[in-house]
Amino acid sequence: MADAALRLQNLFEQLLGAPLPVRIRAWDGSQAGPPGAPILVVRNRRALRRLLFKPGELGLARAWVAGDLGVDGDLYTALELMAGLIWERGEDARTLAGALRDPEVRAAVRGLVRLAGPPLPPSPPPEEVRRARGHLHTKRSDRRAISHHYDVGNDFYELVLGPSMVYSCAYWQAPEAEGGTLEDAQRDKLELVSRKLGLRPGLRLLDVGCGWGSMAIHAAREHGVSVVGVTLSQEQAAYARKRVADEGLTDRVEIRVQDYRDVTDGPYDAISSIGMAEHVGAERYLEYAVDLHRLLRPGGRLLNHQIARRPQRDESAYNVDEFIDAYVFPDGELAPLGTTVTQLERAGFEVRDVESIREHYALTLRRWVANLESEWAAALRLVSPGRARVWRLYMAACALSFERNRIGVNQVLAVKTPEAGGSGLPLRARTWH
Repeated sequence: MADAALRLQNLFEQLLGAPLPVRIRAWDGSQAGPPGAPILVVRNRRALRRLLFKPGELGLARAWVAGDLGVDGDLYTALELMAGLIWERGEDARTLAGALRDPEVRAAVRGLVRLAGPPLPPSPPPEEVRRARGHLHTKRSDRRAISHHYDVGNDFYELVLGPSMVYSCAYWQAPEAEGGTLEDAQRDKLELVSRKLGLRPGLRLLDVGCGWGSMAIHAAREHGVSVVGVTLSQEQAAYARKRVADEGLTDRVEIRVQDYRDVTDGPYDAISSIGMAEHVGAERYLEYAVDLHRLLRPGGRLLNHQIARRPQRDESAYNVDEFIDAYVFPDGELAPLGTTVTQLERAGFEVRDVESIREHYALTLRRWVANLESEWAAALRLVSPGRARVWRLYMAACALSFERNRIGVNQVLAVKTPEAGGSGLPLRARTWH
């Protein structure tokens, strides 16, 4: 009798202490759960072994990346339903240890062990980061982490990001339903950054974490500045240099494979750091801020564009998301906005403006997911199926996190204000809009 789905449903509901909001389809063809709901597809017994040997988010992530788990139906709806049941239940949620004190649950787990098959832990998918020993956020470890995320093929990123090749939050004047496009929104973001920095001919700009060169090219072409862009990704640098040459801007834009800590040719008039500071880490953040302060001339401006998490009552309890750390951004860390502002001020900056663009990132991520899903077959020719599944899941989950205000993104404009006190900003600085 094919009854694996019903047995799984009963177990999950006993463990979670609540009805399962999604339907289950098991490897034996059986189904159970609410009709019409998104379907969690358990394709094989190996998915259960992954959860038994690594309970929690990492076990689920491994099963998803390996293709042992999938979703039929709308992925966003499935993630919302599961997030409300598992990740957002707060302190009253039943813990696994507490559930296992229930004799019925213990019996169900023993049944799950029998259902899962031979008790051998499956190997992690090849897309998972292999950790090296040593301290985090050394120059070597940062190069390795950046390579894991960005050196997966420029063709794949073209497919996901579109022609703009900007891998950070766009700035939407209007969503696509009202006539806006991703390319327009990314151009508007680059122009917003340029105006906040007060770029004009004759100035020098340092673009920290320059990606595929979009900000550097925009600043040089539209505002006549000289730009140095630095990245730790060899593939990004090669792509950016070709774009610069194609634009005829080699006399104004230099792309380097270089750690920002090794830049010594200041002073610069302005620094843009867009979607890079998340890689710095809490222990190194003050060093990052001090280094950028050192590289600016007096009166120079920094535009720091960075994702932020919500503060916790006990900040020492903060843990990096297991899935993101293992498969997406190794060693990446998010800080509350207030912490970032404090560190910039400790480094000597005067923070002059903070703009939250949280909703804009949700719109951006949904467009990237749509790009990937519409070109899924092409994506599988460019990267492994596991890599494509990683990107689809992380971008969809992040879109929901921005929409639910679980994380945000902010542009912080700071000035290396001279001792005399003149910031160089107009009295009503928001004229850049």
